[in-house]
Amino acid sequence: MTSPAATARDRMLRAKDAARSVALLTDLQKQDVLHAVADAIDAAAPAVVRANESDLRRGRDDGLSVAMQDRLRLDEARVAALAAAVRDVAALPDPVGRVLDERSLPNGVRLQKVSVPFGVVGAIYEARPNVTVDITALALRSGNAVVLRGGTAAQETNAALVDVIRGALASAGVDAEAVQTLDEFGRDGARELMHARGVVDVLVPRGSAQLIETVVTESSVPVIETGAGVVHILLDETAPLDWARDIVVNAKVQRPSVCNAVETVLVHRAAAQRLVGPVVAALQGAGVTVHGDEDVAALASDIVPTTDEDWAIEHLSLDLSMRVVDDLDDALAHIRRYSTHHTESIITTDEANAERFLAEVDSAVVMANASTRFTDGGEFGFGAEVGISTQKLHARGPMGLAELTSTKWLARGAGQVRV
Repeated sequence: MTSPAATARDRMLRAKDAARSVALLTDLQKQDVLHAVADAIDAAAPAVVRANESDLRRGRDDGLSVAMQDRLRLDEARVAALAAAVRDVAALPDPVGRVLDERSLPNGVRLQKVSVPFGVVGAIYEARPNVTVDITALALRSGNAVVLRGGTAAQETNAALVDVIRGALASAGVDAEAVQTLDEFGRDGARELMHARGVVDVLVPRGSAQLIETVVTESSVPVIETGAGVVHILLDETAPLDWARDIVVNAKVQRPSVCNAVETVLVHRAAAQRLVGPVVAALQGAGVTVHGDEDVAALASDIVPTTDEDWAIEHLSLDLSMRVVDDLDDALAHIRRYSTHHTESIITTDEANAERFLAEVDSAVVMANASTRFTDGGEFGFGAEVGISTQKLHARGPMGLAELTSTKWLARGAGQVRV
């Protein structure tokens, strides 16, 4: 279903042309399109899974990491979840046309600031076929066209998904050129996408720290940076044992290969004797390898000694680093040094410490007494997510529909001239 094109730029120009008609779709039309996409994904699930199995076989042969294989894998249940996420996005309020500000000038000219689509949203990502569906659904719901570069690891899966989506658009009477993939152009396609300023309006990278840094550094298209997750949980002096154990295990084990999984646990020295042993035992019982400092090793068995590098590692696996800190100040200093400004959480019953942690930690999401796994567009009620932005301009934290819109001012007059 993907149209033949001589160059990657030709594909991007087709998306730009299609963006004009997509931007004019009504709320109901966009809902209908997304329901058509969701139904088509459900119907094509066996074919998508077969394509994914081929990618997984190639990935294993090429030495793809276990974490990346988990992100790549689509079974029938995950495909069904993708379709459900599209329906969730369809059910969200239309982000386009919201009146964000309005006023009248003394001369009678009426001003309105309204939300509008970006136009063409680009995405560069790695072995994450869910991103193909999530970003496409969010782009279409917000009136945008989308250009995808999904990487070779998921090439067959992404191709199958894009064909399904484009077919659904065509059947719904929407220009299928609004969804483009540059996968067949390889790294040259990614490079062209990064330099398509004036054709692509915004670019979102999803993947490793190296991929994100490359896109941020090399792109001439404006980038919304989604960062790596060296995520911290602090077990404060008053942390209840059951909260500490349950939250840490959930944050590490529920899905260790994702960016909101905890990577470092800091334990207040006054609570170390009480908490370290049981928390480590619970982690090890769930298959986690704990890398700890000397204090942790003295309080628990089978601890892998840490190095300075461990505190900056995004493990993305069943590995976790643990350190005993002297107090809240020491914990905050550690987080300032090693955090990637993604998500941090404190477990405490001391309200003053909780509020200080929430105020002082400079991350996109800061929590008290909750698992870091809640940093997610779906959990926040956004439906699917574009990504977790760790930058401070335009968007920060889980990005949903609103973050795929820009603004413009509308001025309505009756012959006024400036004097």
